[in-house]
Amino acid sequence: MTSTTTVTGTATTVTSTAVTGTAITVTGAAVDTLRFATAGSVDDGKSTLVGRLLHDSKSVLADQLEAVERASASRGQEAPDLALLTDGLRAEREQGITIDVAYRYFATPRRRFILADTPGHVQYTRNMVTGASTADLAVVLVDARNGVIEQTRRHAAVAALLRVPHVVLAVNKMDLVEYKESVFAAIAEEFTAYASELGVPEITAIPISALAGDNVVEPSANMDWYGGPTVLEHLETVPVSHDLAHCHARLPVQYVIRPQTAEHPDYRGYAGQIAAGTFRVGESVTVLPSGRTTRLAGIDLLGTPVNVAWTPQSVTLLLEDDIDISRGDLIVPSTDAPATTQDVDATVCHVADQPLTVGHRVLLKHGTRTVKAIVKDIPSRLTLDDLSLHPHPGQLVANDIGRVKIRTAEPLPLDAYADSRRTGSFILIDPSDGTTLTAGMVGESFAAPEPVKDEADDDGWDF
Repeated sequence: MTSTTTVTGTATTVTSTAVTGTAITVTGAAVDTLRFATAGSVDDGKSTLVGRLLHDSKSVLADQLEAVERASASRGQEAPDLALLTDGLRAEREQGITIDVAYRYFATPRRRFILADTPGHVQYTRNMVTGASTADLAVVLVDARNGVIEQTRRHAAVAALLRVPHVVLAVNKMDLVEYKESVFAAIAEEFTAYASELGVPEITAIPISALAGDNVVEPSANMDWYGGPTVLEHLETVPVSHDLAHCHARLPVQYVIRPQTAEHPDYRGYAGQIAAGTFRVGESVTVLPSGRTTRLAGIDLLGTPVNVAWTPQSVTLLLEDDIDISRGDLIVPSTDAPATTQDVDATVCHVADQPLTVGHRVLLKHGTRTVKAIVKDIPSRLTLDDLSLHPHPGQLVANDIGRVKIRTAEPLPLDAYADSRRTGSFILIDPSDGTTLTAGMVGESFAAPEPVKDEADDDGWDF
């Protein structure tokens, strides 16, 4: 992957070709969907930014706006508090903070959006992991008065850990620093240097005032020194198309279809959603973890035979040979099959209140397969403010991020998270009550930063 550095106005943008996304078709025209998440420290204005984005892009229904106006008036506020459009929990409204991930769906003529407004408090780091785990882009907010703080670095690190391909630094509350270019430039330079160190492939800095609406949807008349896009313009134009030719094709089997009817006496299909890549009729495929090989005899999409299918379509694959396949198996191209292993090295974010300890017996869910596992070692815990490692902490508590070594009871076909966010991720589950304990990412913690090219030159558990 190559990276280049360009400067638009004073906004430093590190660009790359590593992009992901989803394409859908609406009324005959191709309209893609961007999934993005917001993050930032408490009181940086995340909910206000989201509310402004929804309001100014005409994505708020009249009754919703009236409810916000009434709630704002009851508090003695003259103008509507747009943060109330996303802070839906009673505790959020009372405390004026975001606690849970709030999902919002809106669209413009150019693109559809799935937005995850995530909490900013360190106590809810795990919620940001949830919201950003499927995001194509993360918007990290910074209060222009405070600059890059510990929580800003933490959110940048989480975005890097989750391999979010695009990061927007939104320097908010510029109205409170007299819209000074020097303040924005210093913050943008500091954040870009830190995020680039983590291996974030693209960083775009935008000066905004979410409360006043500067550079959110409409360009600001108060910052004529800035020549870059508004937040919405960037969201509408950032590339999110798949490069299907370079994806690892993967189909986790969800269900075996065997009607055994007079019309279909011998039909045997393997249904699931394609997690990544493309499948073609006639190609050689391997079923994992068994390793049996056959060819694709057909692909059914919504009951219609097709020759080619790609992510994220839900399809039924028909094979030339009868092979013992069940839910949890993975169908892959024979020329691009991942290795199977019982020893998993991963970076994890612990999300449960109970600690994760060495020797902990868990269930590991990968795709549609769930197996018994045991935590063999916790080599380190990551300190996100300075990226230092605390060796052998013995346990991970809620919101901790660390390295773990896990031994599974059965072999699993695993991709590195850097290669596939879908098939390189897993969760650990408490076998006693089904609680999700930990979100895991197979392989190394951070992407290796690319150099910037200078154009000038027992119980069956002990196994």
